[in-house]
Amino acid sequence: MTLIMGVVNVTPDSFSDGGRFFSHDDAIAHARQLHDEGADLIDVGGESTRPGAVLVDPDEEQRRVIPVIEQLARDGIRVSVDTMHASTAAAAVAVGAEIINDVSGGLVDPDMPRVAAESGRDFVAMHWRGYLTDPHERVHYDDVLHDVHRELSGRLESLMDAGIAPERLIVDPGLGFSKNPEHNWAILAHLGRFQQLAGRTLIGASRKRFLSTVSPVGAQPADRDPATAAISMLCAQADIWAVRVHNVAGTRTAFNVLDAVTAHSGV
Repeated sequence: MTLIMGVVNVTPDSFSDGGRFFSHDDAIAHARQLHDEGADLIDVGGESTRPGAVLVDPDEEQRRVIPVIEQLARDGIRVSVDTMHASTAAAAVAVGAEIINDVSGGLVDPDMPRVAAESGRDFVAMHWRGYLTDPHERVHYDDVLHDVHRELSGRLESLMDAGIAPERLIVDPGLGFSKNPEHNWAILAHLGRFQQLAGRTLIGASRKRFLSTVSPVGAQPADRDPATAAISMLCAQADIWAVRVHNVAGTRTAFNVLDAVTAHSGV
């Protein structure tokens, strides 16, 4: 069964929610709501990765996310930390984070692979070609499926060489990161190729800009939730390990529909 990872951005500049959950109390309340709506995991991040986002010092990042992660872990909610900084990952694990979700795949902070290995926690390695200072940078591929697969494979090998157990690795093909809409749709059409890289795959399509190609003209990030739910259902049908979404209720409803149809498929 595909898991639902609910997104909580403890940032003032998130593309998806405009900093609505920047305070600790608001972030914790939102995370609890997502859990009640059916999230299996909560992914807590303190640094925006949108194009042109301001980089955050690890100390400030930890000030934002550690109290939130600590409280959610106390509540018995499974938490992942969305960070590219080894010190933040270590601090999050110390207060109960079960997963380290690094959109750079351990490339930004050279100490991240060691920290992840020593933590014994699951590690999400996303396909990453650099910061999105310009959304048009680094989008050339000879063959997007082959190139992303090859680059991710090399990253996984490096992480295993650093001591991360293979069964702890989760891959993310990095939809929206150094990819145009055609690249993203091609990856979604061939999810099986990335399933071969590791035992688990995470897909994060939620509210991303490429969904505007299938949404009403002028759709804002939250207006892309129907497209996100459709992709989540496709991922469930492809046995993807988890989908990372902002609107948990919509994805849970989509999964309920799939479960209801599957339960009657033999009738």
